[in-house]
Amino acid sequence: MFRSILIDDFMTKNLATATREMDLLALVDLLLRRGISGTPVVDESGHLIGMVSEHDCLKAILVGTYQGDVGGIVGDVMTTQVDTIRLGTSIVEAANQMVSSGRRRLPVVDQENHLVGQISRTDLLRAVRAYEIPEEEPAH
Repeated sequence: MFRSILIDDFMTKNLATATREMDLLALVDLLLRRGISGTPVVDESGHLIGMVSEHDCLKAILVGTYQGDVGGIVGDVMTTQVDTIRLGTSIVEAANQMVSSGRRRLPVVDQENHLVGQISRTDLLRAVRAYEIPEEEPAH
């Protein structure tokens, strides 16, 4: 049954994103405002080109502090080797990929590598809950 449930129905679609040219301190503001620990980086066509995290920001700020120049752009600190998952993947395949890679979330891309969403471990658990575990009936 779970093999027929697709991530498409449970992924987060309204993502905060960054661009390669985005100012690093503006990215820090975005992460803090949205309460997130990282975000996908997309080009002007919406293609996924990287990921940037709090860790990346802190590392750049630390280096900048020693060099007397805190700042920079996302493109200088983002990770370009990104594990992704394709739109239309089953939740079983997604869970397997997350467990084997140790990832907590994966960007979801279409066939042309356009970013279309993100799936997290919590999203997968929501899918299992929605389809397998019946709601408890209230006690009488």
